Amino acid sequence: MNAPPDEPFITSPLPDVATWVAAFQRLDIAVLADTSATIEELRPIEESVDAHMLSDALGGDPLMTLKVLRHVAALRSARATTDAETVTAAVVLLGITPFFRAFQSLPTVEQRLSALPGALGGLMEVLRRSHRSAQFALGFAVHRMDHDAAVIHEAALLHDFAEMLLWLHAPSLALSVQREMAADASLRTVDAQRKVLNVPLPDVQQALMRQWRLPELLVRISDDHASVAPQVRNVQLAIRIARHSAQGWDNPALPDDFAELGGLLNLGLSHVQQLLLELDA
Repeated sequence: MNAPPDEPFITSPLPDVATWVAAFQRLDIAVLADTSATIEELRPIEESVDAHMLSDALGGDPLMTLKVLRHVAALRSARATTDAETVTAAVVLLGITPFFRAFQSLPTVEQRLSALPGALGGLMEVLRRSHRSAQFALGFAVHRMDHDAAVIHEAALLHDFAEMLLWLHAPSLALSVQREMAADASLRTVDAQRKVLNVPLPDVQQALMRQWRLPELLVRISDDHASVAPQVRNVQLAIRIARHSAQGWDNPALPDDFAELGGLLNLGLSHVQQLLLELDA
């Protein structure tokens, strides 16, 4: 059941992770207007649509990706041993006709935040960063010849989905976090979140992923507190480099990122820099 676009916003910080999870759990996930329009364009030609066509059309929208994975996970038997680890696999398991039946009249980001241009801009910035992170993560995984490259790409794309949900459902609080960060360049993101929200969003996100029974590999790769396994480092470095290079390649934190990436990919500094420029292009 889709929630109305005018569903009330959360305006005060909630006390703990469990309360934030409960609040986000009951809310529907809005998607980009372009995503909703694409689904409606494909609906009349459903018999000509396949899972790869749908995933190509929708996989660039982290919110729609999350929505599909959540929906399919909810339908899985508790005894199922195979996860749908990508949006393509999820659509295959769901089926084309059930997909179109499940996703109708979707609430959109643009409707939800139509009266809040600052919040819409904040959300769009997170989405842009997520796309760059996913592109970097995929490039690193391909270089490493990782068989789970598609899941690594998806993990980077979804890495900040709790922040996206915050912009959608608690925009005034998201703006407060943004102001805290702008006022103190040395303030870590999780510390700003803890100050404004009472909790760091990564903790909320991990709890939501487990509550929604998202694929175990995706959950593990997305966990910033997990081991330093290559897949986790792959995603972490993609996220960090996307953040640090958001305003250009002269951020003083980038040399350390380059050195760590060189160790992961077994590349020298000049080759690391060249690879990043090619991926960013």
